[in-house]
Parts: sequence; structure tokens; C-alpha cells
Amino acid sequence: MAASKKDTAQEFLTYKGKPLVRCGDEIYYGNMEEPYVIRLQVKTKNEVNGVELADKVTVQLMVTDPYLSPRRQLIKSSEKKGMFLAMDIADIWLERALANKI
Repeated sequence: MAASKKDTAQEFLTYKGKPLVRCGDEIYYGNMEEPYVIRLQVKTKNEVNGVELADKVTVQLMVTDPYLSPRRQLIKSSEKKGMFLAMDIADIWLERALANKI
């Protein structure tokens, strides 16, 4: 019996319907097949009740065009305190960018 495409595809954690992919202290938010994606970089962490939480997070709106230099891929950047504020601004920036309202 052949496996369906959905069975073989890797499932990602999502936030507001868009994939979240983590590699160490970097999190990519959005679909890499779309023109824009968000990169979140955890700069510092705090320990609260034995759990590490992100303290300072850099949010970067980036173009997904692989032919651009890394400097030209970066559209805008900001540093936020905590993952909640970082994800909040990340979602706003990504929605506006994908709607061509940059």
C-alpha cells in the first residue's frame, strides 16, 4: 500500500496557522515557500521555577529569496523582551508583509 503525501510530510508546530521551526536558539515563523518569513533569535534566557524562558528576543522580517545576500534579505529588525511580545510583533509584521503593506 502506497503512503499518501500527507503521511510522509513532516508536521510542524504552528502558530496562527503558520509553521514554527526551531533550531537551537533560532525559530523561523512562516512558510519558506512564501516571499517573507520571520526569524526569532533568543539572545538571553532566565530561569523561572526550574524552566528556562526567553528574556531578550530579536525579531527579523526576512525575504526568502535565496539569491539575495543575507544583508539584503533583512527587511526590518527589533528586539523584544519575552517570547510573547516577540511573537506578537512577528505575526503583525508577517501578515503585513504577505499582504504587501510593508
